[in-house]
Amino acid sequence: MKRIVAIPLIAAALLIIAASMAKACYCGAARLSCCERENCCTTEYASCKQQCYTVMKTCKEVVYEKRQYTCYKTCYERVCEQKTINCVKYVPETCYRECTYTVCKPVWETRVKTCTYQVCKPVWETKSKEICYTVCKPVWETRTKEICYTVCKPVWETKSKEICYTVCKPVWETCTKEICYTVCKPVWETKSKEICYTVCKPVWETRTKEICYTVCKPVWETKSKEICYTVCKPVWETCSKEICYTVCKPVYETRTKEICYTVCKPVWETKSKEICYTVCKPVWETCSKEICYTVCKPVYETCEKVCQYTVCKPVWETCTKNICYTVCKPVYETCQREVCYTVCKPVCCTKTVKCCSGHWETRVPTCGPAACEPACCGPTCCAPVCRVWVPEIVEKQIECVKYVQENCVKQVPYTVCKMVPEQCVKTCTYQVCHMVKEVCEKRIPYTVCKMVPEQRVKTCTYQVCKMVPEQRVQTVCWKECHMVRENCVKQCTYQVCRMVPEQRVKTCTYQVCKMVPEQRVQTVCWKECHMVRENCVKQCTYQVCTMVPEQRVKTVCWKECHMVRENCVKQCTYQVCKMVPEQRVKTVCWKECHMVRENCVKQCTYQVCTMVPEQRVKTVCWKECHLVKECYTKEIPYKVCHMVAQQCVKQVPYTVCKPVCCTKTINCVKCVPVQVPYTVTRCVPVVVCKQVPVTVCCPAPTCCEAPKACAPACCN
Repeated sequence: MKRIVAIPLIAAALLIIAASMAKACYCGAARLSCCERENCCTTEYASCKQQCYTVMKTCKEVVYEKRQYTCYKTCYERVCEQKTINCVKYVPETCYRECTYTVCKPVWETRVKTCTYQVCKPVWETKSKEICYTVCKPVWETRTKEICYTVCKPVWETKSKEICYTVCKPVWETCTKEICYTVCKPVWETKSKEICYTVCKPVWETRTKEICYTVCKPVWETKSKEICYTVCKPVWETCSKEICYTVCKPVYETRTKEICYTVCKPVWETKSKEICYTVCKPVWETCSKEICYTVCKPVYETCEKVCQYTVCKPVWETCTKNICYTVCKPVYETCQREVCYTVCKPVCCTKTVKCCSGHWETRVPTCGPAACEPACCGPTCCAPVCRVWVPEIVEKQIECVKYVQENCVKQVPYTVCKMVPEQCVKTCTYQVCHMVKEVCEKRIPYTVCKMVPEQRVKTCTYQVCKMVPEQRVQTVCWKECHMVRENCVKQCTYQVCRMVPEQRVKTCTYQVCKMVPEQRVQTVCWKECHMVRENCVKQCTYQVCTMVPEQRVKTVCWKECHMVRENCVKQCTYQVCKMVPEQRVKTVCWKECHMVRENCVKQCTYQVCTMVPEQRVKTVCWKECHLVKECYTKEIPYKVCHMVAQQCVKQVPYTVCKPVCCTKTINCVKCVPVQVPYTVTRCVPVVVCKQVPVTVCCPAPTCCEAPKACAPACCN
C-alpha cells in the first residue's frame, strides 16, 4: 500500500524537477558546488551547454523469499496401559433346608347298598276296525249360455257458432310539450399579471495563455569496445549455519478518534392560502303525470259435461270343501342298552422291603504281651469296656393294597319315540269372485276463460335536475423545506498494528558456490543516448464562465370561471297510446260426442263341476301299547374315601451368593503428549543490492566569467 502511494509522489517530484529552472549546483547530480554562485553568469540553465553521462547507482531492494521452517505441534496419543484391580465377585452356592409339610392320603373303603327299582315293560296289542267314509268325486259338465250386453259406441257431431268479441287496438298519438329549464353556462374570464424575476445568465469568455515547457529530445550514438571479462564457474559446496533472524509480530492496539462532520437537516415550514371557487350543486325537483292504459282481465266461467262409463263390480260367493290329511302321533317306548364302565378294585399283595437296623455290641480291648509288663498289669493298664453300634440290613415282608382296573357291564334304560301316522279330514271354506258389470254416470266440470278489457290510469313520477351555483372557499396547505446545517461529532474506533520484533534462531542448510575465474573477451556494442533539451511554447485556449444577473418580467395568465344562469325552453315529444275498441266476429268449431247404446248377444261356454258322493269302507289297523310294571332289586357297590393326614419332610434347595475376592486386569487409556514436526513456508524479506544505470546531465563549466573564479579541479 505504501509503494502504491509513493509511486505518484515520485512521478510528481520528477515532473517538478524537469519543468523548473535551477542551477547545476542546486541539483546535486554532479559535483559543481565548488563554483561560486556569484562568479557564474545569470543566464538560464537551459542556455548552458549540457554534458550527459551514465553513472551506476546502487539501489537496495527488498525481495521476499519463500523459506521453509520446521515447527512442532503437540498431539496427544492414546496409550493403553494394563492395570490390576481388586474386585469382589459373587458366587452362587446351593444350600438345602428341611421343610415339614402335611399330606392327606386317601383311604378308600368299599361298601355295598341295595337299590329297588321298577321297570315298565311295554306290551303291544294289535287292534283293527272298519271305517265307512264318503268320497265326493268331481263330475265336469260343459254348458253354454247366451249373455246380453250393451256397448256404447261414440258418434261424433261437428258443430259451429259465431262469437262476437271486442279487441282493443292500440292507437299511438304523438304529442309535444314545452319544458322550461335553467342551465348554468360557464363564462371564462382571462386575467393576467406581470411578475419580475432575476435570471443569472452564463457569459462565456474565451481566453488564451502561453505555456512554456521543455522537451528533451533523445540523440542516440552507437559505440563498441572489447571487454576482457572474467567468468567465474560455480563450484557448489553444502554448508550449514545458524541464522539469527527477527520476526515482527503484529500487536493490535485499539484507538478512538473524534471525527467532525456536518449534517444538513431538513426543516419543514407549513404555509397555506385560501382559494375561492364556484361549485354547481344539482337540485332535484319531483314531477308527476297521469298515463291511461287498457288491461285485459281474465273472467273464468265454470261448465259441466256428463260422461257415462261401465264398472265391473266383484260379487263374492262362499264355498266349502273337505281336505284329507295325515297326522303323525308320537308313541314312546322304553328300551335298555348295555354300558361298559371301569371299576378299580383293591388287591392285597406282599412286598419285600430292605430296612436299615443294627444292634449294640460290648467290646473289651485285649492287651498284647509286650504291653503287659509287671508294672503295667494294674487296673489302669488296659482301656475300659466300650459299646459299639453294629449296622445290619434286614428284609421285611409288608402288606400293601394295589388297585386293579376291572371292566363291568350294566343295563341302562332309555326311551324311544316312534311317530305313528293317522288319517284326518277337515272342512275348508273358500270364496269365489264373479265380476258384475254396472253402467255409471259422472259429471266433469271444466273452466272457460274470457278476456274482458278494462281502462286504468296510473300516475308516473319523474325527477328534473336543476344546477344551482354555490361559492366555496378552500384552504390549500403546502410545506417548504429549508436545509439547516448542524455540526456533529462521532467517535471512530480503529486498530493500529505495531510490529514487535522477536529474535529467532534457525539452522539453515545452504550451498556455497566457489567461483573459479576464467578470462574471456567480448565485443560489446551499445547505444548512448544524449538528451538534448529544447524549449517550446504552446498557446492554450480556455473558457471562463461568468454568471451575469439579468432582470426579466413575465406575464402570467389564468382563467377564472363564472357560472351565468340562462333559461332555456325545449320541446319534448312523447307518444300517448289510446286503446280503440273494435268489434270482431269469429267462427268457433267443435265436436260433440254422443254415446249410442247397442245391444249385443254372445255365447259363453263354461264348465260346471258337480260333486257326486260315493260310499267306501276301509280297515284301519293300529297298535296299542300297555306298560306293565315290574320290580327289580340290585346291589350297587360304592367307595367311601377317608383322608388320613401324614407328616412328611423334604429338602428345599435355595441359592446363596457368597462374595469372593478376585484380581482383575483392566486397560486404562492415557493421553501422552507427542511433538509432531510440520513444515511451514514463510515469505522472508531479503535486502538485495543491485546496480542501476542513471543518466546524469549537468552544464559544462563554461558559465564562469573568469578562469580564476573556478578551481582547476572544479572545472574539469
